[in-house]
Amino acid sequence: MPSSHLPLSAQPLRATTLAARWFGLMLCSLALSGCAVIAVADLAASAVVGAAGLAVDAAVGTVKIGGKVIGKTADVVLGSDAAPAD
Repeated sequence: MPSSHLPLSAQPLRATTLAARWFGLMLCSLALSGCAVIAVADLAASAVVGAAGLAVDAAVGTVKIGGKVIGKTADVVLGSDAAPAD
C-alpha cells in the first residue's frame, strides 16, 4: 500500500513538519511561561494581601475584646455610676 493512501496518523512525518511543530511548541511554551510568571506573581500578591487583611482583622478583634475586658474590669473595680446599655 503506498504511503499516500495511509491515514494521516500512519504516514511518516517529514523533517520540516517536525521542525515546524517543535518551533511552534517552543514558541507556545515561551509565551505561556510569561503568563505563568504573571499568574504566580498575582497569586502571591493576592495571598499576601489576604493574609495581611486577616492579620488586621484579628488585631482589630483582639483590641476590641481587650477594650471590653478592660472596661468591664474598670467598672467592677471603680463601680459603675449607670447601668450598662448592653
